[in-house]
Amino acid sequence: MDYCVHRTRSACGRLGLAARIYPGPVSGGAAMPLLLMHGLTRNAADFEPLAAHLARRYRLIVPDQRGRGLSDPDPEPDNYRPDVYVADMMALLAELGVKRAGLIGTSMGGLMAMMMAAAQPDRFPTLVLNDVGPVLDAEGIARIQGYVGPSGAMADWDAAARTCAAINRAAFPDYDHADWLAFARRTCRAGDEGVAFAYDPAIARSIGGDAPATVPPDLWPLWDALDSLPVLVVRGELSDLLSRETVAAMRARHAGPFALAEVPRVGHAPILDEKEALDAIERHLGRTVT
Repeated sequence: MDYCVHRTRSACGRLGLAARIYPGPVSGGAAMPLLLMHGLTRNAADFEPLAAHLARRYRLIVPDQRGRGLSDPDPEPDNYRPDVYVADMMALLAELGVKRAGLIGTSMGGLMAMMMAAAQPDRFPTLVLNDVGPVLDAEGIARIQGYVGPSGAMADWDAAARTCAAINRAAFPDYDHADWLAFARRTCRAGDEGVAFAYDPAIARSIGGDAPATVPPDLWPLWDALDSLPVLVVRGELSDLLSRETVAAMRARHAGPFALAEVPRVGHAPILDEKEALDAIERHLGRTVT
């Protein structure tokens, strides 16, 4: 689907940020747009497969968070944290004149969605959380810490595909080389020295051992603040970050509409074009986006 790249400034005004805008239907479309927020090491391209299904019916706003994709890196790595990203999102929506939006967030983007909806539930009245919740399993955190950070450039796209497979094969055991090549093209960028991951290596500080305490150790109060909102949780069957036990507790503590879609033979995090995920997302949006 066609999109334009919207250039804007960060909430602090120091950085140039980028967002893909899929305009949606010319007429008769949903009144409320959708804000799609990616995970720690990803960028707006991560949502290309989902956007191909949704952009005919919804206006989609898909930003590159600071330090990712086409957005500027932050010279102060301590700013790579969810509250700063959320401030950037609020500034972006204000600039675009968006009063209300549905939120779809993968991993880190899901935490951002929870923060935004908890603070302004009337403004963000529906959520899709992709493989994330109020408890982040230590196994998944350790795995992410093991690969995020500085790395050398890769020779070409085939090499990038092999590197992406080496890092993520446990999450996508059924992928072949063509799948990994498509994955790499969404996750990396080509430059004069070869192909590199499309993120500032300094984002590793946000989850390292000396990371600032940017996320409260107990996220259940944040989840409880969403109690009246309709929420869809998408979980990868093989996820090492979001456990079934956490999802069961989320359901038990949530008074509002709650739905779960589990994607078989996928770990952290589903791409969201899998049939189980896509069917659930379309049902959820059909019921909650007006």
